[in-house]
Amino acid sequence: MNRRDFLIASLAAAGSLGLSACDDRGAAEMPKAPTPTTGPDGKRLLPWQNWSGYLHALPTRRLVPQSEDELASLLKSAPAPIRPVGAGHSFTALVPTAGSLLSLRNFSGLLAHDAETLTASFGAGTRLGDVGPALDAIGQALANMPDIDSQTLSGAIATATHGTGRGLGALHSYVTGLRLVTPRGEVLDCSAERNPQVFAAARVSLGSLGVITQLTLRNVPTHRLRRRVWFEPLEQLLERFDELTRQHHSFEMYYLPFCSTAVAIAIDPTDAPISPRGEEQDNDAVMQLKRARDWLSWWPGLRRRVLDLATQDLTPEDAVDLWYRIFPSSREVRFNEMEYHLDAQALIPAFRRVRECIETRHHAEFFPIELRVVRGDDAWLSPFQGHEVSGSIAIHRYHLEDPLPYFADIEPIFQSYDGRPHWGKMHTLDAARLASLYPRWADFLALRAELDPEGRMLNPYLRTLFGLA
Repeated sequence: MNRRDFLIASLAAAGSLGLSACDDRGAAEMPKAPTPTTGPDGKRLLPWQNWSGYLHALPTRRLVPQSEDELASLLKSAPAPIRPVGAGHSFTALVPTAGSLLSLRNFSGLLAHDAETLTASFGAGTRLGDVGPALDAIGQALANMPDIDSQTLSGAIATATHGTGRGLGALHSYVTGLRLVTPRGEVLDCSAERNPQVFAAARVSLGSLGVITQLTLRNVPTHRLRRRVWFEPLEQLLERFDELTRQHHSFEMYYLPFCSTAVAIAIDPTDAPISPRGEEQDNDAVMQLKRARDWLSWWPGLRRRVLDLATQDLTPEDAVDLWYRIFPSSREVRFNEMEYHLDAQALIPAFRRVRECIETRHHAEFFPIELRVVRGDDAWLSPFQGHEVSGSIAIHRYHLEDPLPYFADIEPIFQSYDGRPHWGKMHTLDAARLASLYPRWADFLALRAELDPEGRMLNPYLRTLFGLA
């Protein structure tokens, strides 16, 4: 599929009509980064920002412990709030703090593995992109993997980060053991057998119980995967969505705003010879969708016609490679994101309402809308718990454009289906609403108070989220 060129003819046609580009889409309303300054001790304080540039902080201290002993000491003594930081790929304010920002970059790499049980232990600061080669070298593979591999293991697990697959769980559902250092300096080994209550809470904890230093994952034998990408009429793909999720190991689809065709991605195990994916083209395709928006958002009908013509008769992508080269994709075009998880039966009805809202009220949107499915699990704060299969809808806004008005219109749709938000992505639910959606919410808060009675891990965002502000 030549996505690099699939809109060139369309944009050339728009340009020949002399159409005017759009405005800045609310960029003036975006948060501004703090400027570097000097702390009370005379040391220069440097700003932090997340991947999208939407969240900022000016921490008093930056902590990079070398060992668990040093970490335990810092958790007891460093200026609070103490917030662990990974890749900064969350869009909720889990990290920002005026206290201490704590990096786990010295807690990384493969620590141990068991060929018989197909388990492996990693430092919690290991990037997902480094987990793949390390596991493959010992004959193991993650059962499933997110489509972005820059996150740290601990950050991905703390926020319930997931991939897609009807029979596949989120990353935290494959954790069989973890090691937690609490704000009081205790070191707890946790599993279904040891400290089971802490284990049930810590698998998805928002970094509020302490700092996880290592994780043990249950894996599968290393293997190759085949990834197919094709365009199909949107209505036809929606009708086939359930069938395709049952048919394929992993399946997801993307709706392109103001386009009658959609993108389908299916991934399945294979013994076929390796045929790599080649140069990543998704980022160019997204920017071409933006250019089409810039020229044609004022005339949705023409925009649809142009996109429909541009996506006709495109050659499907077909690639075979080792699992860790197939699951993730490059995400170089920055954005802010909201994602909600619903019972799978509600996924398509909810999406239809989202599409109607976009196409009647938000002509400036161009980022594809992602639909996925995930197997349910029993972690206390897992957004998938209680569902046999969860359906996920993710909406995105270009990083230079204000996401709040758009997200505010879409979020009530998700909430009307009792949707639960991805913990790392933007939402407005308060503690009372979350308590109604999570049966173990009160248990989690009680355990958090027991492990961190002084609230040293709680920044203002978490205090508000937990109803403690």
